[in-house]
Amino acid sequence: MTTAPQLQEVPPRLREPVPAPPPIQRQNGRPLFDRAILRRALRDALLKLDPRTMMKNPVMLLVEVGALLTTILLVHASNLLFQFQISIWLWATVLFANFAEAVAEGRGKAQADALRKAKI
Repeated sequence: MTTAPQLQEVPPRLREPVPAPPPIQRQNGRPLFDRAILRRALRDALLKLDPRTMMKNPVMLLVEVGALLTTILLVHASNLLFQFQISIWLWATVLFANFAEAVAEGRGKAQADALRKAKI
């Protein structure tokens, strides 16, 4: 018959409370939703619908082709509501992906401009 092992006492250094992490300091840069960047990103997102531009991202090109096909086939749809919903979701996916990419590019350009201005 075995006996249960005895618990060892916790060392004193492990009894002390853990200090809180230092507060996060936010950089004073452009806000996340800057109007100038968003306005430019919206225009760029619509310009990126060109299939020649979409060729750089084959997955989104296929989603765009699918959105175009479902929109064209909407005329002959037997289940109009379902086909309409699929078309809307596909177009929303393409537009949102283009918009997100354009916002990231706009923020990157703005940061590069700020770094150029800060250069001595």
